[in-house]
Amino acid sequence: MTRGTLYGLGVGPGDPELLTLKAVRILREADVIAVPDKGSGEKTAFRIVQEYVADKTILTCVTPMVRDQAVLDAAHDQIAADICALLEEGKNVAFITLGDPTVYATYMYIHRRVLSRGYEAVLVPGVPSFCAVAARLNTSLCEQSQRLLIVPASHKDMEDCLNVDANLVFMKAGREIGALKEKLAEHGLLEHASLVANCGMEGEQVWEHFADMPENTGYFSVVLVKKGE
Repeated sequence: MTRGTLYGLGVGPGDPELLTLKAVRILREADVIAVPDKGSGEKTAFRIVQEYVADKTILTCVTPMVRDQAVLDAAHDQIAADICALLEEGKNVAFITLGDPTVYATYMYIHRRVLSRGYEAVLVPGVPSFCAVAARLNTSLCEQSQRLLIVPASHKDMEDCLNVDANLVFMKAGREIGALKEKLAEHGLLEHASLVANCGMEGEQVWEHFADMPENTGYFSVVLVKKGE
């Protein structure tokens, strides 16, 4: 029997219309859809693709939101084992992930494990959240010779990033909004910052002036700092 293929499928930031044609084709052709679940039952990526996978077998992949590396490794090992069992049966599996699978995505830990076991795994790019955020703000990420630095807002020390001569994107900023606002103010960058929460999703919120936003905007918050303006 021919083994199946795993597809790490970027489904974009939230708007189903931002799914690529390739993503839609693979969703329709796949035998199984692997869906990440943080443990609370919330499946944001699944809501984006649900109209294309109504008749598909769903594999729920519990991906706990913890920092204990042993717990994370055990979860990733189990997901990879479950997927490899399906691939061994000749089934093609599409693992859906928000945005792009190569940008701060849990999927990559699964991807490496599946490859290391000798199975085929393919990355399918999606629209990253920060590109959608810039479009929603009706602005560019960078122009001419400007540089762009992408930072997880949970980065242990943002000081070095704020000192870089580049426009800045802070991803998944929800829990760090207060600290980030303080740091930007200290560096005189607050007036250059904008924020979009839940871009393309239900409950989307836009603040062109970061200083005006509340303290809690949720996990899917992206802050754009345009130093060149």
